[in-house]
Amino acid sequence: MNKKETAEIKKNFSDKSGFFIMERILTAFVDAEKNLRYHNVSSCLTMPVAEHDVYDETLKKVLNTNVGKTFVEYEFPNEAYDEGGQQYILYQLLKSELKDETVCEEYLNHIANNLVNDGPYAVITAFCCYTIRKKDKNDEFADGEDELYKYIITAICPVNTSSDGFVFDSFNNEITKKLNTELIISKSPSDGFLYPVFSNRSTDVNHVMYYTRSASKPNISFVEDVLGCTFVMSADNEKASFQNILKSVVGDDLDYMLIKTVNEKIQEVVEENKDDTEKAVIDNKALSDILSDIGVPEERVKMVEPVYEKVCGTAPLTAANLVETKTVLASPGITVNIKPSAADKVRTSVVDGRRCLLIDIDDPTIEINGLPVTL
Repeated sequence: MNKKETAEIKKNFSDKSGFFIMERILTAFVDAEKNLRYHNVSSCLTMPVAEHDVYDETLKKVLNTNVGKTFVEYEFPNEAYDEGGQQYILYQLLKSELKDETVCEEYLNHIANNLVNDGPYAVITAFCCYTIRKKDKNDEFADGEDELYKYIITAICPVNTSSDGFVFDSFNNEITKKLNTELIISKSPSDGFLYPVFSNRSTDVNHVMYYTRSASKPNISFVEDVLGCTFVMSADNEKASFQNILKSVVGDDLDYMLIKTVNEKIQEVVEENKDDTEKAVIDNKALSDILSDIGVPEERVKMVEPVYEKVCGTAPLTAANLVETKTVLASPGITVNIKPSAADKVRTSVVDGRRCLLIDIDDPTIEINGLPVTL
């Protein structure tokens, strides 16, 4: 799923859409010892509005449009569809539409037995339907037989006791300290998934979208043990790997202009492919081409393939994860943040024998600590 496809499902994740309905909700509680303590299926059609709204708010957070970072697509291996495999379990749950208690229990026990998680958590799973209106070649809605996209969406929500603190006791008219031992289910999921994926405006049962609240700390256990997929590097790890490759290949030739230009080239790749279903990637060939285009010596460019293979193997890197939204120049005691629109106003040079950072200022009036200063 790309950002556009994710945005379409998220936009229509509401009863007000007219093309969407959330039919049933499966809720469960798993304690810190991995015991499935409770589970229940409720009809959304008879659910109180206030309760329905909380489920909407929680599940909608799984549909994160930060695709490739906090919302990542994974392909199931062939064996995952064998009976008892992870894809098989999800597909049976989808087919049951949360109506089969045995299938629901098998799914919940699979999560409870395999998910590595700190502390207790709640599982919230909804069965939803979205009517896909057909579009013509101009991306306009057209007459024709609509397709029904049926999917399940799951949120894993941490459970904690609320912080103890001071409260105002209106009966005794005093401020007292209160200890709250109730288990509070967070409305901010730590992990989640969407199955099947919405690809090319159609259903794809061989892929799943994994959601993590923290791109830098995804739950590998969820991806590999619950979903049965091969984990790929986090956004931060991809960026760190890319930086290591660049340092090893370019070496002492790394300078401000080269780093700036490489970032701009990768940004171009992202923009050119932003509407594609497949995410834009940078592999050893693409990096070699970029470095060659910007004038890096051929002997350095030839180093890309072996260095890349040593750091990343054959796995391509997600282009969007490598793009820097701002340039940060840091030296002991000094940090300068530069937005992309101002990148051309900064340069490095040697002045009177000293290495200097030069910033072109069109307006002679600047602010220092919020105070206007005229240079």
